[in-house]
Amino acid sequence: MLSAEVKQKILNQLNIHRGNYTSDTKHARVLDINTAQYSRIKSGELERVISETKWISLARILNVQLQANRVWETVKTETFNYITIQLESCQNRSISAIFCDIAGIGKSHTAKHYAENNQNAVYIDCSQVKSKQKLIRKIAREFGVDYTGRYSDVYEDLVYYVQTIPTPLIILDEAGDLDYSAFLELKALWNATEYLCGWYMMGADGLEQKINRQKDLKKVGYTELFDRYGNGYKKVTPNGKDALRDFNMQQIALVSKANKSNVSPTVMYGKTLGSLRKVRVEIEKQHLAA
Repeated sequence: MLSAEVKQKILNQLNIHRGNYTSDTKHARVLDINTAQYSRIKSGELERVISETKWISLARILNVQLQANRVWETVKTETFNYITIQLESCQNRSISAIFCDIAGIGKSHTAKHYAENNQNAVYIDCSQVKSKQKLIRKIAREFGVDYTGRYSDVYEDLVYYVQTIPTPLIILDEAGDLDYSAFLELKALWNATEYLCGWYMMGADGLEQKINRQKDLKKVGYTELFDRYGNGYKKVTPNGKDALRDFNMQQIALVSKANKSNVSPTVMYGKTLGSLRKVRVEIEKQHLAA
């Protein structure tokens, strides 16, 4: 059972997160609770309003750590700075881009951090919503649009909402996992919101390979989609084995220092080969052993 202190921590993050939405109703949809429950929680009622399971769900959605003394510090690495500038540009200018780079450099963490801290920016993990319907309903939910009705109504409501809010941004992480029909629907949604919405598609090397392969096979939709996303791939890692090692070492040193690792960056690199995801695992193991 969660303590009142932990629930208050979740509520504090809820109130911060609320600033990204235009109404309590839209925020309640994102959190998947009804408006009456939302109002009671927001006013400070922490007991007997929603179940313990729902509190845990809120913590997950709001990215609240339930365990004490395990706050992960976000660090402005080279990857963080590069992607943040890209996202700001796409959102402020309502343009689109594709970022393809190696795994483990902090792409997803940066994108989530940006969406959590910028109004009208939503983050979508496409590996969890591979089909057309799941993808569009997820985007609608993240914007606070009703996502439970007929698919055609959800789509139309989403298009209308995106057209009416200032500088929306949709971040599509792990985009290479999407079904073909979902890719086609992205093209349709892009067309419906042209010059009104920013888009940022992200993935590892597999996304670039998938798009190039389907373009070469002249699969309907891929050339057009690629054109709409800028006809190119962005990346931050340097070419060359030595340059890439230096890049990874710099990022590891920053993340390790901020999160109080007790081993040197060189030792950490040997354990993780540059993956910041593995760096976090190693640091968590250190804290558990302390």
